[in-house]
Amino acid sequence: MAHPMNDTLNCYLAEAFEFLDIDAEQAFLLSLPNREVRCELPLRRRDGSLRVFQGYRVQHNRSRGPFKGGLRFHPDMDLAHAQVLASLMTWKTALADLPLGGAKGGINCDPHDLTLTEREALTKKFVRQIACLIGPDTDIPAPDIGTDERVMAWIYDAYSGDFGDEPAVVTGKPLELGGSPGRTQATGRGVARLTEWAAQRHGIDLAGARVAVQGFGNVGRYLCESLARQGARIVAIGSSGTTLYNGDGLPVSRMLEQAEAAENHLALTDMDVRAEQLAVDAVLTGDVDILLPAAVECVITEQNAADIRARLVVEGANMPVTAEADRLLRERDIPVVPDILANAGGVIVSYFEWVQNRQRMGWTEEQVSDALDRHLARAWKAVSRCGAEAKLSYRQAAYAVAVRRVDRAMRLRGF
Repeated sequence: MAHPMNDTLNCYLAEAFEFLDIDAEQAFLLSLPNREVRCELPLRRRDGSLRVFQGYRVQHNRSRGPFKGGLRFHPDMDLAHAQVLASLMTWKTALADLPLGGAKGGINCDPHDLTLTEREALTKKFVRQIACLIGPDTDIPAPDIGTDERVMAWIYDAYSGDFGDEPAVVTGKPLELGGSPGRTQATGRGVARLTEWAAQRHGIDLAGARVAVQGFGNVGRYLCESLARQGARIVAIGSSGTTLYNGDGLPVSRMLEQAEAAENHLALTDMDVRAEQLAVDAVLTGDVDILLPAAVECVITEQNAADIRARLVVEGANMPVTAEADRLLRERDIPVVPDILANAGGVIVSYFEWVQNRQRMGWTEEQVSDALDRHLARAWKAVSRCGAEAKLSYRQAAYAVAVRRVDRAMRLRGF
């Protein structure tokens, strides 16, 4: 059964195929995953019970380089979800002009319901199942929802036990094990950078701009930090079943300190800040200049698109705006900076980590930050140029640029 995100992705791709005049056969090949894997992962729990989880890995396209994409530990993870996310990674890496393809995977578990020992055992069991399909020149996993640098360290250890020390098999690792400076912050700071450029393009002064952010996880926190540092007023943050609102701006630095002290497990409702608590969806429909959905997919739909009052929407999450909602926002002249452009900072710095591991030579955080800005700026300029020349929206232009690059690589390599 197809994932609900699949229809939205197909709409975006269909527009790109039509614009680029790609025939039906080639469009089918561009959409088709290269390989899909499902494996059973029996785990003996601490209480003696046996639980069988499912692990997934979808390798979508490798025309431009090794497969690249995150591993998600979440109860709703399934093959259909991995298919859509793997395809998204193909277009994201192509738009960022990285020599990589797209992949995605994970395990249908709730990591918070597992002990640390159980999570490690389950992770390493999964690696043993897919070890023949991953590698620094084949498929390089990375963190996603429910996974972190510790999980990546377990993957590195499990893989290296059979194939020799190979840090480049996975990215998002701890610094002590070959991780890259700036990797944890990269996605959020990248979204902030695209927000800055888009705001400037559309006449919004970021200093003093009213901003709403949905999500206060890894992406949302660094996004809020970066925008607040530039003078933006973060008036609403939505997560954990509520929206915190303060028209004068929420105390982002204090919230970040509290989250860090609680090892990022503190809910918004437990934050010691002066703010109104509103409905969880209120963050999307507030009277703001910039809206940043940076939590989960498909939160702006045809049902609530008419209620969006922001002047600019920048997608921090993967596919938070459905195809129908995107059309409705276009009709209302509300620009949307798409996910495959806005949140590409994470995979770009993952690429830098992979390069450093292959070279066995580390970069400074300043080198990483400068290189990230250059990659994002090139992608932003390519999308802006394509959109201006062909009168396309940011999303239409982003997919056109990405699909053209993958299509060209496939035709040059043959099949």
